[in-house]
Amino acid sequence: MEITQRKKQLRGILAFIEECEPQIFEALRQDLGRPVFETSVLELGSLRTEIAYALENLASWTAPRPVRTPLVHQPGKSWIEYQPLGKILVIAPWNYPFQLTLGPLVNIIAAGNSAVIKPSELAPYSADLLAQKLPNYIDTQVVTGGPEATQKLLDQKWDHLFFTGGSRVGQIVLEKAAKFLTPVTLELGGKCPCIVDETAHLEVTARRIAWGKLINAGQTCVAPDYVLAHDRVYEALTAELQKAITHFFGNNPKQSDDYARIINRPHMERLIALAPQADYDLEQRYFAPTLLDHIPDDEIFGPLLPIVPVKNLPAAIELINSRPSPLALYFFSSNKSAQKQITQQTKSGAVCINDTVSHLGIPGLPFGGVGESGFGAYHGRWGFERFSHAKPVFSRSTRVDMPLRYPPYTKMALRIANWFQGGL
Repeated sequence: MEITQRKKQLRGILAFIEECEPQIFEALRQDLGRPVFETSVLELGSLRTEIAYALENLASWTAPRPVRTPLVHQPGKSWIEYQPLGKILVIAPWNYPFQLTLGPLVNIIAAGNSAVIKPSELAPYSADLLAQKLPNYIDTQVVTGGPEATQKLLDQKWDHLFFTGGSRVGQIVLEKAAKFLTPVTLELGGKCPCIVDETAHLEVTARRIAWGKLINAGQTCVAPDYVLAHDRVYEALTAELQKAITHFFGNNPKQSDDYARIINRPHMERLIALAPQADYDLEQRYFAPTLLDHIPDDEIFGPLLPIVPVKNLPAAIELINSRPSPLALYFFSSNKSAQKQITQQTKSGAVCINDTVSHLGIPGLPFGGVGESGFGAYHGRWGFERFSHAKPVFSRSTRVDMPLRYPPYTKMALRIANWFQGGL
């Protein structure tokens, strides 16, 4: 796909967002009870940023990148050309059905590929809107349906598979891809820890943790999953978190227009099993923001926030490192040395200091997991390169042809060759 066509397709995604914005708001209200602000900022706003960044940088990304050629290979030139991988399958989740479908698609198109996208059937209004409207704006096929439709897609050969979702289905995707030796990007989420030390600004910290946790009613792959608070600030932070939640949603969040709903009944039942004492309404898919004093073994993916005390930072690091590597790690502290300690002594897809979730909105940063939270990064140039083949090219002049490398080999030729290689 030529650059002009890529830009046309990217602008097509932007036109879809702009012209179908009211329908997108309504689809997400139906699927998730999502307030307009969260959809506008977290889904559509981030997509606009990603598209603008790609359009601005596409010429430089696609330009051949020169590479230094060692003396032994002179006279010659070396460079890297970025070639599209081909046809890519995107299997998207239900929790951010537009951002996590169209975000990878922006990178895929920027790299010159074609794509088939499979939105989640668990967000049916959003999936139907994508299927009905998106093909009017760009040359992309949208396939709807349940697990059987996904299975049929995975039985086909692709040039790359991109999956966002849980680890169980991620394993299935990886097994299917292995049959065709298809490269895969897996964004699997994970239990994202949040550490608060004794130097943190507690009021601001509580607001930022509560916000990151409770957007989309906690159904966010990088939401803080549990909080490890220094025992000196544990009680004060707990009180500030409760104060922040009340400030955000009032004394009865069920009545708030700014609080989303759980995606479906099975997920409601899963959350009820984790916290049966919580305030909830099964029929309305409402589950109240709830603080816990222990960390459940099972995945939360909802508005439950465990907060437990730890005696010091090494204890917090030890606990985190004993668990599977998370997609993101959050650390609240004014201690620069402690901040460095966190980045160097823990393993996670990303580290965000004194904030939550916001690192996703920076297109110059890669987004992806490590270990159990997935592999392969995208966003910005990282996404362009993820969906490209970096083809090495070396072109050598025929005007000079050193005989040293040709038989019969001599001791003098070996000495000269070693000298050339040593003089890189």
